[in-house]
Amino acid sequence: MDSFEGKIAVVTGGGTGMGRELCLQLVKEGCNVATCDVLMENLEETKSLCQEVNPDILVTLHQCDVSSEEAMNHFRDEVIATHGDKINLLFNNAGIGGGGSFLNPEDRADWERTFNVCWYGVYYGCRAFIESLVNADESHIVNTSSVNGFWASIGLNTPHTAYCSAKFAVKGFSEALVTDLRMNAAHVGVSVVMPGHIGTSIAINSGKVLGRPAALDMSEEDIKDIRERMMNSGGEMSEVVMNLSDDQIREFMHQRGIAFRDNAPTSAGEAATIILAGVKTGRWRILVGEDAHRLDERVRTNPESAYEASFIEAMQEGGDLVALIGTTEQ
Repeated sequence: MDSFEGKIAVVTGGGTGMGRELCLQLVKEGCNVATCDVLMENLEETKSLCQEVNPDILVTLHQCDVSSEEAMNHFRDEVIATHGDKINLLFNNAGIGGGGSFLNPEDRADWERTFNVCWYGVYYGCRAFIESLVNADESHIVNTSSVNGFWASIGLNTPHTAYCSAKFAVKGFSEALVTDLRMNAAHVGVSVVMPGHIGTSIAINSGKVLGRPAALDMSEEDIKDIRERMMNSGGEMSEVVMNLSDDQIREFMHQRGIAFRDNAPTSAGEAATIILAGVKTGRWRILVGEDAHRLDERVRTNPESAYEASFIEAMQEGGDLVALIGTTEQ
């Protein structure tokens, strides 16, 4: 698929970050877009920006919780009613972070919510739209995994099991589809996307999806929990946090989410450009960001050390994923 002009694309998680940038760049190339999110105010802004880029292209907005098959099927029905039953591009992009520890019973609700959005959002998306993809003359599935789809960690002291498990599942499912589609629907392609640190609002939006207050609005109980987690994580932050007031912790968490978005080595726009270029060239494996390429090489070179201190130290010295390693999830 060397051109997106006149095509129809479905993008989940189009309210911010890579999802929004995919919508903008697809619209710029003359592609009609149906996009969904759980936060409609973000989607409205995406549509406004798309209309500025190309007012003649059809962009439809849909509220959808991708972790629900019923909601995803309803989204599909709305898309077909407006755009028809031939879909050329499906970007299963929606995702959140949370539910770090499998062993902590207090994390279970967040764990399952995170896993369901990040894994079942992809699975249900493919299930819902596969018939419409097959109906088109040419089509392509793009599933967003992560560097955490081949490296299940964000540091020695921070459990990250739900997100990593889901992203490994996305990677394995997408790779398995390569043969399945080749045998049963050869005109449908598939790519798995594995971004490194991309400048998105995932750290901010995940809390909203999980029903948590904004960082600046956290309660004393929320602060107590974060303080304990940070102190138990070890390292410099465990000592620093003892001297921080509750308001200072609120501000720290707020600024961390902003810094993750604004100080990333790869912007959401750059990530979208890389993804769309990979689709056009038919690549089934799309690494996004130089940090993703370096981490992939490190893991492949010495997989037995991937979860040891020496591996983490080498990453930090190389400047990769510094904003992630050793932090406490929000």
